[in-house]
Amino acid sequence: MVKRVLIVDDEAPIRQMIEFALKRVDFECLHAADVAEARRAIAEQRPDLILLDWMLPGTSGVEFAFSLKKDSATREIPIIMITAKGEEDHKVRGLEAGADDYITKPFSPRELIARIKAVLRRIIPDAVEPIEFNGLRLDAASHRVTAGGKEVDMGPTEFRLLRFLMAHPDRVYNRSQLLDRVWGERAYIEERTVDVHVRRLRKALAPHGHDGLIQTVRGAGYRFSP
Repeated sequence: MVKRVLIVDDEAPIRQMIEFALKRVDFECLHAADVAEARRAIAEQRPDLILLDWMLPGTSGVEFAFSLKKDSATREIPIIMITAKGEEDHKVRGLEAGADDYITKPFSPRELIARIKAVLRRIIPDAVEPIEFNGLRLDAASHRVTAGGKEVDMGPTEFRLLRFLMAHPDRVYNRSQLLDRVWGERAYIEERTVDVHVRRLRKALAPHGHDGLIQTVRGAGYRFSP
């Protein structure tokens, strides 16, 4: 099945360069120069992934990413941030806004394609039996997490992270192991990404009183401890 990628960048030459590279490996491409155009494109032809430039006229890419992840209609669409900002704090801000990955300009088409394929591989669900501990229930088939019967709102990466940890209770995994198991062995992501998503997972569980189930083991990593 052909995957559709929305390229959101205000520089036409960059959009064209990306499209040329993606079409060579059989991706379908949509274009947008700003957030308004991007919203129209999403409404007309829902993309499988969004390549989103950090610097856009008007609403910034990071603000747009945050709004997409807050909207139930679009929060499942994976986002890769494209940025000329290489500083670590900018990368973390993008991840905290909901981006699934980031790539810094200048980048090679080969690296971009590898990142896109890695992100798309991660979002393919595997059907398993529901897992439940202490009233916290994760159902992979329906992609829902409930606590005491009430739905817990979280992003797709946090869902995958929780699913893996719940499937291996009381086992400690370091950041490198979690990257391999949750993000995939070929994911081009820094280990600090794990910390960002653990914080977001705890924040999602906190209103339901389950944030303490995700424990930090100093010097070792993280575990789910029911």
